[in-house]
Amino acid sequence: ELARKPTLVPPASSPVEASGERVSAPRLTAAPPVVEGAAVALCGEGCSVLLALASKAQGLTGPSWPNSLPCFQARIERESEVSDMTSFIHGLPKAELHLHIEGTLEPELRFKLAGRNDIALPYRDIDEMRAGYVFHDLSSFLPVYYDAMSVLVKPQDFYDLAWSYLERAASENIRYAEIFFDPQAHTSRGVEFHSVISGLRGALFDARRLLGIRAQLILCILRDHSAEYAMATLLESLPYRDSIIGIGLDSDERDNPPTKFAAVFARAKSEGYRLTMHCDVDQLDIVDHIRQCLSVIGVERIDHGVNVLESDELVAEAATRGIGFTVCPVSNRYVTGDLKDTELKLMLERGLKVTVNSDDPAYFAAYLTANLESLASSASLTKAELVQLERNAFEIAWLSTGAKEELLAELAHYAAGNP
Repeated sequence: ELARKPTLVPPASSPVEASGERVSAPRLTAAPPVVEGAAVALCGEGCSVLLALASKAQGLTGPSWPNSLPCFQARIERESEVSDMTSFIHGLPKAELHLHIEGTLEPELRFKLAGRNDIALPYRDIDEMRAGYVFHDLSSFLPVYYDAMSVLVKPQDFYDLAWSYLERAASENIRYAEIFFDPQAHTSRGVEFHSVISGLRGALFDARRLLGIRAQLILCILRDHSAEYAMATLLESLPYRDSIIGIGLDSDERDNPPTKFAAVFARAKSEGYRLTMHCDVDQLDIVDHIRQCLSVIGVERIDHGVNVLESDELVAEAATRGIGFTVCPVSNRYVTGDLKDTELKLMLERGLKVTVNSDDPAYFAAYLTANLESLASSASLTKAELVQLERNAFEIAWLSTGAKEELLAELAHYAAGNP
């Protein structure tokens, strides 16, 4: 089928042809001593260290000094631990289940696509564009996010967008990704649904063949539009059912509860789509929205969803049903001022299928590996806990049993070899 689609060309960086967180040193409580014949310096612990210049009588000479001092040894050990954890996270086989492809539109690519499509941008350069990314919550973020999409017009634009993310994902050892896309954000400005889907699936096809990364698409309904428009979008997606694994719900949650789209999701389920919905962090009526997702809509996963911890009843239900939670720490920090690391670790401890993801990394300056690093540092996660997060991700992924077993075996092999 792909062979019958218009040929898409990979970005110039691709060699192929396509088919279709700082710890401050403690303050000194007293001035360091002055020793004749030595220079005084401060070690990383804030204590004073004498650096012998010439006097052997000081007894501070030798190739192992000052690293033999306890304070230096402690610092070296900490740095070694950080380096080891960073290396572990980089090599860890990963899955990403909460990634908006439009949220990966980096300024460099935005300028490139604007030039290709003869679209004027209100920025002189990349730095000015990044400086314009000012937001403090979900409502202030969304206008910035949607405005950037104006450069996405043709199938090749969507191909380049997806290919750019998938190259980055492969370099971070993301073995599998489920990618949200917002067709209404494009069809509402005159871009055909086919242009969106053909470009995206062409990049996914080539990434599997050339980069070795699996990926699938999830159609997201914009909840701040009408239920009728949502249903029309769902029906428009049906000819491409084989290219879309599931349906989600995103955008502004205020006055847009899950039940507003109950009929749409019921129809999607009947058509074989897998179901997930955003329950964004600390929103009004958020606990009730989580309850609606579980009891009325019947979702298999909840995107974000850390507020589930406010209800022991819902925690128990989610744990029993194996509901997945796709949490995005750095995104949380941008829109709530908090990574929600304490909550995420508690979700892990309470047996919830919680995972870590990047959400809109081009705007939050952190792809999946950086999210894991920030969380590991802030929550003092162990290697075993990091492995559990990725095990959760592979287990709740919308993959065949065989594909899951293959990826879980790869994860287990890595964990055994990197204790």
